[in-house]
Amino acid sequence: MDESLIESLREAVRESPRNTPLRLSLAQMLLKALRHQEAEAEFLAGLEHAPDDPSLKTGLAEAFYAQGKFSAALVIGEELVRENRGSARTFLLMARCYRKEDDAASAVEAYRRARAIDPGIEDDELAQLDGAAGSESAADDLALAGIEDLGAYEPDTERPPIDFGDVGGMDHLKEEIRLKIIHPLTHPEIYAAYGKKTGGGILLFGPPGCGKTHLARATAGEVKARFHSVGISDVLDMYIGQSERNLHDIFERARQRRPAVLFFDEVDALAASRRDMRQSAGRQTINQFLAELDGIEADNEGLLIMAATNAPWHLDTAFRRPGRFDRILFVPPPDEPAREAILRVLLAEKPAQDVDVAAVARKTPEYSGADLKAVIDVAVEEKLKKAVRSGVPEPLTTKDLLRAAKKVKPTTKEWFSTARNHALYANTGGFYDDILDYLGIR
Repeated sequence: MDESLIESLREAVRESPRNTPLRLSLAQMLLKALRHQEAEAEFLAGLEHAPDDPSLKTGLAEAFYAQGKFSAALVIGEELVRENRGSARTFLLMARCYRKEDDAASAVEAYRRARAIDPGIEDDELAQLDGAAGSESAADDLALAGIEDLGAYEPDTERPPIDFGDVGGMDHLKEEIRLKIIHPLTHPEIYAAYGKKTGGGILLFGPPGCGKTHLARATAGEVKARFHSVGISDVLDMYIGQSERNLHDIFERARQRRPAVLFFDEVDALAASRRDMRQSAGRQTINQFLAELDGIEADNEGLLIMAATNAPWHLDTAFRRPGRFDRILFVPPPDEPAREAILRVLLAEKPAQDVDVAAVARKTPEYSGADLKAVIDVAVEEKLKKAVRSGVPEPLTTKDLLRAAKKVKPTTKEWFSTARNHALYANTGGFYDDILDYLGIR
């Protein structure tokens, strides 16, 4: 590799740091010269100015792969695929990462998708792996899973870069999840001695904006599992029978990639009480959901199923039966230490000056994480108004945040007013005891 050419490009980039094509050329040349760390630095610098550039993202993933950072490379690849910007090069890189992580099924699938886009792509080791899988048997496997081809529906999938260390507070909830999900995977021999299987279901409920989804992603990160996020639109379909098929396909995809966390957000929309339904189509979807949770036609061992809802009173009681969502955890608004942690994270990328986050946390009881973000947004807007008039931007202060907190009311109060009635008058099985405890009624 011509060193003088690299230095010429580097000098040109110094003169024009926002020139994305120029920096991309330099980074790719460094990658070819096997100067992987330097290439990584250039790709990252380019993404600071063009954060959505797919070529820079793919190049960064290739630099990660060259340094043995396979999980980091996969995170980027899977993000590009979710955004429908995955190229043949992206799928090839993902296939190589999957092979390094001994995930042969995913490696073969990604390799085939790469070749479907560009038949000229070749990789001897992946081709050998593909041949061992056998095109006929692989097609049979897909047919059995109810998936017509490799381009069939797949929910948002990622390997979360966070774990419980990134979740402020919630110590009781994290301990419950460790007992139900994490320990069975990390100490399988102990659980096997008591006849306990790995997997199962956890239902998280509570006010909106209190971190249920964040906690689910952190759980997947804690056990280094894939995280499949499923929304209402991923399942429900206007054609009769298609919703049930979508649901079955989602579970099958997750089973093929165990250990995996399958997360259903706003699950009450998919699992509403059948007594409230007039149409049989909705009931059939619920029956299919229950059958998948029970693992009637397939083993759910190693499949961790989590769901979140803001309205647990709309959920069909059949989902709370042991063996389905048999751990039901109340996620309350963050306590004071948790609010401090949330504020620190939210302020990390904001211009702030000696903010007393403890003082702000004390003045924001009952605020959810989303409410705290709203407080900071209001404070920033006020600063922007002043900066536009004066021409001088000023950092956020404690007073700014306290002033903004007076303008933002906690959204959790409305939720608790509804939840209180259910907890007092529809608490036959003690389902809402945690709400009563939180409100100090019991």
